Amino acid sequence: MAKSAFDILKERGFIKQTVFEDDLKKMLEEEKTAFYVGFDPTADSLHIGHYIPIMAMAHMQRAGHKPIALFGGGTGMIGDPSGRSDLRQMMTRETVAHNIECFKKQMSRFITFEGENAALMVDNGDWLLDLNYIDFLRDVGVYFSVNKMLTAECYKSRMEKGLTFLEFNYMLMQAYDFFKLYNAYGCVLQMGGDDQWSNMLAGADLIRRKLQKPAYAVTFTLLLTSEGKKMGKTAKGALWLDENKTTPYEFYQYFRNVEDVKVAECMRLLTFMDLEEIEELTKYSDERMNAAKERLAFEVTKLVHGEEKAREAQRQARAAFGGGSEEDMPSAEVDSSLRQVADVMVAAGVAKSKGEAKRLIEGGGVALDGDKVENAFAEIGEERAAKGEFILHKGKKVHVKILLKK
Repeated sequence: MAKSAFDILKERGFIKQTVFEDDLKKMLEEEKTAFYVGFDPTADSLHIGHYIPIMAMAHMQRAGHKPIALFGGGTGMIGDPSGRSDLRQMMTRETVAHNIECFKKQMSRFITFEGENAALMVDNGDWLLDLNYIDFLRDVGVYFSVNKMLTAECYKSRMEKGLTFLEFNYMLMQAYDFFKLYNAYGCVLQMGGDDQWSNMLAGADLIRRKLQKPAYAVTFTLLLTSEGKKMGKTAKGALWLDENKTTPYEFYQYFRNVEDVKVAECMRLLTFMDLEEIEELTKYSDERMNAAKERLAFEVTKLVHGEEKAREAQRQARAAFGGGSEEDMPSAEVDSSLRQVADVMVAAGVAKSKGEAKRLIEGGGVALDGDKVENAFAEIGEERAAKGEFILHKGKKVHVKILLKK
């Protein structure tokens, strides 16, 4: 007998919290279920924080259930206070619409929009932007206790600096989304990141109280480092799924360099690899884990950017770290008028600022063609300038071929 979607998500480590677990498990075993995950269009690309919910959607769809990707064209005009100590910047309707289009394109790599259980894309702006506020308060607001809302984690962190009434509405709007999707598509399950737990409970509770019908919520594990910080932060900022924001090579390298203790978890959550194979690859605690990391990096990059770009990133990484051709090494074009090593580092994107570059040099972490740079004001030298190219090494993990352009 094939495993149910609930069992698959559970054994791979996706599920963090849920309500009415036994009833939900039974439903997913016996019925084809419509479910939704919400995405706030706050940028023109998805990032690694969206990856786990999207993978869960893919597992659910493969098991026969119907995914609904709900884009916050309405709620995005306000901003979700969850996990924030500051007020989110409000966006124009045009910006939100553009970002939604970008999301749609990226998501199609993971879930299908054709066939019997084809995924749907829905924008809550369709019902929120022209909402009659009085009707909304009478139909929805009456079911919410302010006392209970103020105990929610998503509001606690905002209370000290001041929670605006604008943000206070967010929970009601997200609950209303679930209610609307229930009525329109028979959607009985909301899924999402664990920081959304309070908002998701509110939606399930609204349906149960207003319609006396079952509704469920499931939150997913957040991808954290061993120190408990969110994974997906790079020197340049977030780890984006858009190759124009994070190159396939940078994306590959991020996962090639994850902590040994996190490799198995990343494989279970971010790839479709078989669990037995994952266990076999990650059972070591020595240099053999490098093979597992390389496999993880390849599989994740292949899902996000396609096999061709994953193989190219793998070739570049092998060239940069030995075992490959120098021609495959990642490169950066830099104006030939730049002579100071610190300036070259900034231009090549391996340091955020000249000050940071100098600190790296002074710490002994920078080399040119294998020669350590000793002086923060050192220059690349006439020989390298005449040659027009050289290898810049930053620490043990960043190696870039610098091409001087005139």
